[in-house]
Amino acid sequence: MYKIIRFSTSKEVELIDITHHVEGFVRECNVKEGLCIVHAPHATAAIIMNENESGLKEDIINTFMKLVPRRANYMHNRIDDNAHAHIKSAMIGSTVIIPIIGGRLARGTWQNIFFVELDGPRYERRVIIQVIPGG
Repeated sequence: MYKIIRFSTSKEVELIDITHHVEGFVRECNVKEGLCIVHAPHATAAIIMNENESGLKEDIINTFMKLVPRRANYMHNRIDDNAHAHIKSAMIGSTVIIPIIGGRLARGTWQNIFFVELDGPRYERRVIIQVIPGG
């Protein structure tokens, strides 16, 4: 069972909370025990879990920018000016796996699920949500 959500992004780097989409799909699947995979099929985006607090989201974005600055002598920039986004995506990761226990995502109180745009704005981004029943 899977679902693809589509949306656009409005900033070069931003965190978009997709928790409600993921939780809604898990409820639709009516799976009591299993795994939920959340995957961004993009080389310049990522998926993370963290707290949805505006200051923290800004801190996360600022830290990404400091660790891998937009302007540097990247080889990839000879063909496409977005090496920084590819590198950040590779460091962060494009997939998270969350256990489903008792029909609910086993996430902490402050753990929300975010799509991380690293090369925006983009007209269309996708996230694949897959639920795998287990027991």
